[in-house]
Amino acid sequence: MIKVLFNDSCSICSKEINHYKSIDNDINWIDINDLEISTKLSGKSHKDLLRRLHVVKDNQVYSGVEAFVIMWRNIPKYKWIGNLVALPGVYQISVIFYEVIALLLFYKNRHQLNEKK
Repeated sequence: MIKVLFNDSCSICSKEINHYKSIDNDINWIDINDLEISTKLSGKSHKDLLRRLHVVKDNQVYSGVEAFVIMWRNIPKYKWIGNLVALPGVYQISVIFYEVIALLLFYKNRHQLNEKK
């Protein structure tokens, strides 16, 4: 079983993750705002967790597009997207696209860093 660490306080992030949660899958969903669990499990700071989606698989932490690929491959309905995005070329383009979107979401949600101190 994989663990997906996501920002449930981000309306965009939670909407997407709630969609994946509604589909039959074997994933443990963890809100990064439960700092005691999320930082211990990932070894990442709250700032790092806010910056990108993270997945823990076999005690290894993955982030960004790599995390999405792992997550999608564990949702039967989306396995094909995970396989597509993992292809050379598609993967590199996806990383650029994701980093832009993730940075915008980070700036949108950065106020959470002060709230959790």
